[in-house]
Amino acid sequence: MLDDIEQRLGKLSRAEQQVGRWILAHPRQAAHAAVAEVAVAADTSQPTVIRFCRSIGVSGFRELKIRLAETIGRPASYLHRDVNQDDSTSDAAGKVLDRSIQSLIDLRSMLPGLPIESAVDLLADARQIVFVGSGASGHVACDACHKFFRLGIPCAAAKDVPTMLQLGATATARDVFVAISQSGKSSGVVHASSCARERGASVITLTAAETPLASKATLLLALPSPEDASVYTPMSSRLAQLTILDTLQVALALRLGDAAEQRLLHSKQVLSLDHVGD
Repeated sequence: MLDDIEQRLGKLSRAEQQVGRWILAHPRQAAHAAVAEVAVAADTSQPTVIRFCRSIGVSGFRELKIRLAETIGRPASYLHRDVNQDDSTSDAAGKVLDRSIQSLIDLRSMLPGLPIESAVDLLADARQIVFVGSGASGHVACDACHKFFRLGIPCAAAKDVPTMLQLGATATARDVFVAISQSGKSSGVVHASSCARERGASVITLTAAETPLASKATLLLALPSPEDASVYTPMSSRLAQLTILDTLQVALALRLGDAAEQRLLHSKQVLSLDHVGD
């Protein structure tokens, strides 16, 4: 069912696409939701949800829920949403690449609606940027910290709950928290973001809309969420996170101008010194 929705997504109206994207991001929730709940979550109307059902070839919302329950109840593989146990190596590699490419295509289509400029405004004025995430998103947070600190803004990263909570509790009004979670339900990330907001910090969230983490956001960067994290280890969704953070880093460097350019140059030059690696 999820594959059918994704294949038909580009042929649907914009409002129906909103329904489809929300279901792809929250298949388990959709399988147990009422039509009104899906309409609210997808920021559309109940008639649109019904039209979406017919557009993807099911008789109505009830059949959609049945089909979704069947799909998520029996995943073909816990390795990857598109890969089956009997796939050849080349077929599996092609499917993983196709899914990754599609994730970036989806992100590109969503880019005009993302508050990139506003996020750069916050980051450019930050006393400190704190990146937090758990699991796979924690590695994304560390990657971002490694890139952003070279622009001359103090940065920190945390992927363990005690550290992210303490960073949230000691945040100031000029700090910016960048909270990353594919599901938007990571309790440590949500709690740390809440602490940071209470301390006056700005919170930029990279997560799905209508999630606990999204509710803590000063700015929400709602990214495509093609994987059900309760079944699959995030893969293609991680690429979307990395790409949007790269986008923010480049945009921030442009905003900071020559000062950022010089810092990037100096960070490269120092690594070329003879004593590096001794």
